[in-house]
Amino acid sequence: VQLVESGGGLVQAGGSLRLSCIASGRTFNNYPMGWFRQAPGKEREFVAAIDWSGGSTNYADSVKGRFTISRDNAKNTVYLQMYSLKPEDTAVYYCAARWGTRLAASDTLYDYWGQGTQVTVSS
Repeated sequence: VQLVESGGGLVQAGGSLRLSCIASGRTFNNYPMGWFRQAPGKEREFVAAIDWSGGSTNYADSVKGRFTISRDNAKNTVYLQMYSLKPEDTAVYYCAARWGTRLAASDTLYDYWGQGTQVTVSS
C-alpha cells in the first residue's frame, strides 16, 4: 500500500484545513486508517482513526470536537477535516494503514505510512 498525503499548509489560528490521503496498491477498503502527527522535538502522536467502513472513529482528546476523520472507499481516500486550529496543532501529519479489522491508536500497530504533510498554525 502506498499512501500520499496532501492538503497541508500555513493557516492562522482559528482557521481550518482538510488533509487528504490517497492510497494505492491494494484494496483500500480492507484497511483501518489513522492520522498521526509529529511536532519538532516531540514524539509522533495519535490524532484520529477510522475503521474500514467508516462507521467507527476514534480521536485524541486534544482534537476531539475540532477534527473529523472520514473516508471515501470509492476514491481510496481518507480525510482529516480540521477546524478551530491552534498553534499547538503545528506538526507534520501522517496517514497510516493497518492490517486487521479494528481501528487503533498506537502507531506500532500500523503497517504502512505516508511521507507526511506539514501543517503550520500561526498565532
